[in-house]
Amino acid sequence: MHSLKDCYVLSNGVRVPCIAYGTYKAPDGEECVQGVKCALENGYRHIDTAEFYGNEFSIGKAIRESEVPRKDIFITSKVWNTSQGFRTTIEAFENSLDRLGVDYLDLYLIHWPNPKPFREDYPEKLYDTWNAMERLYRDGKVRAIGVCNCLTKHLKDILRYAPVKPMVLQNEIHIGYMQKDVVEFAQQNGIIVEAWAPLCRGKAFGTEPLSSIAYKYGKTEAQILVRWSLQHNLLPLPKSVKPERIIENADVFDFEISKEDMEKLDAFDGLGRLGSHPDTAEF
Repeated sequence: MHSLKDCYVLSNGVRVPCIAYGTYKAPDGEECVQGVKCALENGYRHIDTAEFYGNEFSIGKAIRESEVPRKDIFITSKVWNTSQGFRTTIEAFENSLDRLGVDYLDLYLIHWPNPKPFREDYPEKLYDTWNAMERLYRDGKVRAIGVCNCLTKHLKDILRYAPVKPMVLQNEIHIGYMQKDVVEFAQQNGIIVEAWAPLCRGKAFGTEPLSSIAYKYGKTEAQILVRWSLQHNLLPLPKSVKPERIIENADVFDFEISKEDMEKLDAFDGLGRLGSHPDTAEF
C-alpha cells in the first residue's frame, strides 16, 4: 500500500509526490493561504499553481507560514500563453519565483502548447518556449520541466525537436475522458502523466457506477476517483479549499479498487472533455 509521501520518479531521477494539491480557481487571499496550509499540515508535499491562477502570492505566503521546510515541498508553476517565447518565458519564470518568494521551482510547465496568440506560429513559438525551459533547467533554476494540455501530435513535435524531453505531461484526465492515446504515448516515452480535474469537476458525483463502487468500498466518490487515477499510474491534482475535503481527497491508500470495478469506471462515458481543446482554445 502507498502513503501520501510516496513518489513517482521522473526520467531525470527527481522524485515527485504522487498526489498534488491543485489550486486552480483558489482565489488569491486568505482562503487560498489556509487551503495550502491545511494541505501541508495533512501530509501533502506537492503544490500545483500557475501564473494564470493569480494566486502565487498566497501560495508563497502559505509555504512561509507552514512548518514544512521549503526543501520538502514540490512546487509546480506554469508559463501562461501570452508569455510564450524565449525571453518572455524566462521573464515569466522569474516573476513566478518573485511572487512565490522562492529561489527555484521543482517543476515548470508550458500551460498550453498552441495558444491563440501564437497559433499561426506553431510549432516555432512552442520551440522557442521549450528552449527557454531547457535553459532554466540547465541553469539549475528548476528541477524538472514539462508541458500541459498536449495531444499526442504536440508531444511528438517536442520530442522530435528537443534535446531535453519533457519529464511531465499534465492533462485533463478522469473517468469519461481518459485520453488513452496520449497517456499511453507519454508513459511509453518515460513521461509522468498528471491528471487535472480528476474529480470530474463534480459532474460524475451521484452517477453510476461511481456511486455504487464508492458505497461498496465505504469511500466517498472523490476518494474512488483519486484512487482510480493512481491505479492508472497517473498523478492526480484534486482541489478543494474545504479542510475536510482536502484531507479526504488524499485518504486513499488503505484500499485498492478491484480489476472488475476499475473496468466499470473505465467504461463510464457520460462526460467527455470538460475543458478547452488545445488547438481551438480561445486564449
